Formats: sequence, structure tokens, C-alpha cells
Amino acid sequence: MIRFLKAAARGVKAEYTFGTGWSPFANGSPWPMNATRSKAGPMVNAKSSLEHSAVWDCVRKTAEMISSLPVEHYRRDSNGGRTALADDVAEIVKDSPNQEQTAPEYWEGVIAQTLLQGNAYSERLMIGNRLVGLKPLLGCTAEALRGGGFRYRIVDRGKVEYLPADKVFHLRGFGAGDGLGMSVVRYGANSIGAALAADQTAASIFSNAALPAGILQSEQTLKKDQRDQLHTLIEQYVGSSKAGKTMVLEAGLDWKQLQMNPEDAQLLDTRRFGIEDVCRWFGVPPIVIGHANEGQTMWGSGVEAILLSWRTLGINPFLVRLEKRMKKDLLPPAARRREFFKFDRDAMIEMDSKAKGDLMLKLGMGGTMTANERRERMNLQRHSDPNADALLAQAQMVPLELLGRDNNDQT
Repeated sequence: MIRFLKAAARGVKAEYTFGTGWSPFANGSPWPMNATRSKAGPMVNAKSSLEHSAVWDCVRKTAEMISSLPVEHYRRDSNGGRTALADDVAEIVKDSPNQEQTAPEYWEGVIAQTLLQGNAYSERLMIGNRLVGLKPLLGCTAEALRGGGFRYRIVDRGKVEYLPADKVFHLRGFGAGDGLGMSVVRYGANSIGAALAADQTAASIFSNAALPAGILQSEQTLKKDQRDQLHTLIEQYVGSSKAGKTMVLEAGLDWKQLQMNPEDAQLLDTRRFGIEDVCRWFGVPPIVIGHANEGQTMWGSGVEAILLSWRTLGINPFLVRLEKRMKKDLLPPAARRREFFKFDRDAMIEMDSKAKGDLMLKLGMGGTMTANERRERMNLQRHSDPNADALLAQAQMVPLELLGRDNNDQT
């Protein structure tokens, strides 16, 4: 087990919030408060974006999916094979990146930051030349150097400090042509802002008893104090808790209701498009977050094809970037030629029992996997029979004249 020494963890004095990692912000928020005003009105930043259910679920599903995939640290053998390593780096990546977090908790946070902000930063905790841990640096910013590369700015107890590039594990998102990933929150601010505005509008309507607006008409001209009294009267009937109360009108006042059906009140089409638009920004099929088009089922072979497409076009590119960055930042230069990290993509798609049984049978009959390898894949105990570690092949195609003969019969 890796020993974490306090002397090795210089660390930022910060509040630790469950589910968010270290938070160097006074209010405990792990997200920077820099915001962009959308054309629809709402201010959009990483924190406010997560208030929309589609953004939340796109980030959550992607982060949880990637963080739950098995990952191994391999060494490439001279014969072209690979050997899984059980060293300190493998333990950091697979089990315990730091004293407070498990590997899934750490990777969830790192991936969520990358998805929303384009970049995620962690301090590489070192003892000498040995990597002993990864600590999230929330609120860290990268500053480009004139000669190339970056230094990383953090705030420690109100004092600005800088970390060199060799002390930081910097995961970049899409579009890192200049060394920094592009933020979905920044570039998608108008789409996310429109979705937030639609939700706020629908909520505002329902907060007023979910009733359409109306007009009070009178043939008389009201004085200012009469208008004030009328507004006070109306306030007694506003709010969902007061729905159904009977309003008494006098002095020739007449209530004229404006027509608005329930579908318009909920802005269904606008909100439905907002969900699909948000999914487009995050590269997540809407059905993954529980949003299906009219007439589309949530189950069946079609959904499996959608998940396979998500794995190919959405999850796999992120995994490739992550694997390459882990190799570049977590391994010493001398080890990079032969060592690498690999996530198990196949663990993302779970087949039904019949399909899994057919696949295991074909892999066994074709000499691709031994019986014990297939048992491990199905989370079963290894078999003690020596033949369980042998590769077998189906041999049914033989000449007709040899049928029924003993294998040792030479006549």
C-alpha cells in the first residue's frame, strides 16, 4: 500500500465537500464563478449549468460511465503481448489516488470538470522521483509561458502560488490545439441559457397557480389608490397554494381569461428541443439520459445500437485522450516506450445472458480464449483442471472416409 507522507502533499488549505473533492472556494463550490450571459438572459457558468437536468445527467452519465470502466497499467512484451502491472502507479489509477478519495470518486470529478470547463487539474504528489498520489486542484488556472508550455496558478490561504508543469496532471478536453481544452459551458452558453430560461418561464407560470394570465376590465377609469387596492386584492389569489379560490369582483370589474393550454404553459416543444440541444453539445444520445422522441422505445435492439454508437463516437475519443495524457504525465520518460494504460471498452455494454453465452461459446470453440479466461470474464472462479488453461478448437470438418476411425488408426 502506498504511504502518503504529509511532507509530500504541499496541498491547498481547503474545505472538503462530499462528492466534490477539495474546494478552495469560500462558499464550498467546486466550480469557478466566471459566467457568460446568454442571449436568452440567464448567466451561464459550470455551476448554474448543472441546475438544468439535461446538463446534470449528461455530465453524470459520462463521468460515471468512464470512472466505472476497468483500467490497467500494462507493459508491452518483446513478443508483442502485454503484461498487467501491479505497481504504485496502477494502485493510484485503479484504487486510491489520494488519502480521501477512491479512484471512481476522483475520476468522476476530473471527468466532470473536463466535460464542463475543458480542463481539469491535479497535483502530482511525489516522493523523490516516485509518484505517490494525485490531488485535485479545483480553481486552478493555466497560464501560458512565453517560451511555450504552462505554469499553474493556485490560491493557497489567500496567497497566489504557481506550480510548474511537471507537478501537474493536466487533462485537456476537446479542441486543445493551443494546449487548453475548449469549455462547453462557454461555447454552449446560448443553448444552455435558452434551456434554463425555458425552465424558469415554465416554473414562473406554475408558481402563479399554473393558471394563464388574465385581464380585469372595467368601463370606469380607476384612480391610483383604486389600482393599488386592486393589485392587493389580486395578490390574495396568486400562487399554487391558493388555486381554486373564488374571486369576488365588484364596481363593474370583469375578468377576461387569456387562452393558454397546458402544453403551451409547460413550453413542451421548447423544453424538449433544449434537452436535445444540450445532449448535442455533450455528445450524449438523448435516450441515455432518459429522453426519447415520440414513438421511440426505451428498450430493444435499437437502443443497444445507440449505446454502441455512443461508445464509438462519444466515450472512446475521451478515453483515448485520457489514456495518452495518463501515459505522458504519470509515467517517467524512460517507461513510456513500453508502458501504457488501457480502459476496457467492452465493459460498457452488458449483453443479455443468451448473447453472452453464444459469444463465450464461439470464443472457446475458435481457440480465442481458454475456459478459465472465459470464466474470469463472467466473474466465476477459475477451474482447477489443467485443460481449463488450454486453447481449444472445434474440429468437425474431416473427410468422409475418416469418419468413425480411431485417431491412431493408420489404415
